[in-house]
Amino acid sequence: MSVVSVIRFPDVKEKLGLGMGMDLPWGGDIGFMRDGSRGDTITPKMHSFFSKYREEFTYLFLAFQPKNRNVLRAEEYFQAYDSLFKEVPHLKCRAFHQTILNMGSMETYEKDEIIRFTNQLIDRYEFKWIVEDLGLWSIGGKTVPFPLPPYMTQEGLEACIQNIREYQDRLNAPLCVEFPGFTEGTNFYIGEMDAFDYFTTLAKETNSPVTIDIGHILSYQWLMGNTGEHMYKGLERLPLDHCFEMHLSGCQIIRGKFRDLHHGILLDEQIDLLEFLLPRCPNLKAVTYEDPKYTEEGILIPKSQKNYVRMKEMVNEWASM
Repeated sequence: MSVVSVIRFPDVKEKLGLGMGMDLPWGGDIGFMRDGSRGDTITPKMHSFFSKYREEFTYLFLAFQPKNRNVLRAEEYFQAYDSLFKEVPHLKCRAFHQTILNMGSMETYEKDEIIRFTNQLIDRYEFKWIVEDLGLWSIGGKTVPFPLPPYMTQEGLEACIQNIREYQDRLNAPLCVEFPGFTEGTNFYIGEMDAFDYFTTLAKETNSPVTIDIGHILSYQWLMGNTGEHMYKGLERLPLDHCFEMHLSGCQIIRGKFRDLHHGILLDEQIDLLEFLLPRCPNLKAVTYEDPKYTEEGILIPKSQKNYVRMKEMVNEWASM
């Protein structure tokens, strides 16, 4: 008798609509700071942003930025994360973008501490899912400046599958695997396997829900020469039925090269690709605008506003269907 594979989707029944993703470092004008009277808290600039936009999104994820690179102690993050979620009490759900799972690694590395730390955060904040870009976030214990794609070889694929299965089995929330970025001039990759086939094989072998970052897809298409009207080429080979979430972050095309800059300004191509993919992902529940950029008064920077509005209207229409 054949066994039916079940995708391990997060426990989300309805479309969530538009969410916000935030990379929150320590010590910048956007992120976490140390306040003498209140301890670890979000910055005043973020307070201003939430006061103006909190009602425009229905869920939020934050990306892990280490406060202390020597040891992982979940309690060191509680005060800061509490201050963040206190700003958005209306949210339907929360998620966590991890940056230390290192799912693309072919090295043997200790996962116990990473899993214990992540599960403590999952349990405290009731994160509905964990997401991380499939790739190399560290090599030989040294963090790389920008996550690299996994080894695009059969051995690299098998290592990814093994890592993902272990995290799936041991994390207290479903793991969404994000299609990696292939930004030419910023990162590089080793191997010759086709990224769309690689990602689809991985999703099916692990029954993983996946996150499609539209900028990452376009970065690979541009690298392969599929620019302009050819950017839709081969997209049917992606695991679209596994797609639970999409990401959009600020990107730019500079001298013909695609740059995933996370500067808040969405390209027309990203909006066009979002429109193309929305009806083709039957299990999609969430669309995330990553890393908005805004003024001291908390207003989205002028260059980002046009396509932010286009994205928001498109997602709201999709969510109401």
